[in-house]
Amino acid sequence: MPQKTPRWPAQSGAETDMRPRSLDEFLHKARIPYTTFRHPPAFTAMHAAAASHVPGISWAKTVVCMADREVLLAVVPAHYTVDLERLREIAAATTLRLASAREVAELYPDCEEGTMPPFGQLYLQRVFVEECFVGDPEMVFHAGTHTDCIRMHYADFADVAQPVVGRFSSPRRESEPPVDRSQRSIRELPPAGV
Repeated sequence: MPQKTPRWPAQSGAETDMRPRSLDEFLHKARIPYTTFRHPPAFTAMHAAAASHVPGISWAKTVVCMADREVLLAVVPAHYTVDLERLREIAAATTLRLASAREVAELYPDCEEGTMPPFGQLYLQRVFVEECFVGDPEMVFHAGTHTDCIRMHYADFADVAQPVVGRFSSPRRESEPPVDRSQRSIRELPPAGV
C-alpha cells in the first residue's frame, strides 16, 4: 500500500497551492510584500505558532465575532483571549458574541475550520486588531489551511486591512485552570509570596 506524502513542508517546483485562490488574488492586487510557508498540521493558534517556530505574540489569531448583525474579525496574538465586552464597546455594538462553528463554516467556505486570514475586505467585514501588534516587524497568520501561513510586516497588514486598533484582549493563563475563586477555602489559598 503506497504511503501518503505529507503536504508540508512546501516543495519547490510542482508544489500544490492549497491556499484559497481569493486570498492569493487579494494580496497580489494589494501589491504588498509578504512570504508564505508551510508547517506541520496544527489546529490551534498556539500549536501553529510553535510548529512555525514563531513567538505566540507574533502569531495573529483571527477570531470571528457577531456584533449585533454584523460579522467582524478580531485579530489577537495566539496566546491572548478576546474581552468580548471591551470589543463590543470599541465596535459600538449593542451585543457581541463569538460566531458559532456553523456560522464560521458558512462564512468562510474556502477556508479550513479556524484558518481564516485576518483580511476583512475579502469578506466585506470590519477588522479589529489588538494594539500590541502596532509597530511589530512581523506578524504571521493562517492562510486558509492548517498548514499554510503568511508572514508580513504589521504596517503592510494595516495598509491592506485598515483595522480599528484597540485594546480588547489579554494573555491567557495556560498554567491555571478556570477556578471559581469564591468557592475556595482559606486553606486552599497558596502561601503568601508564592
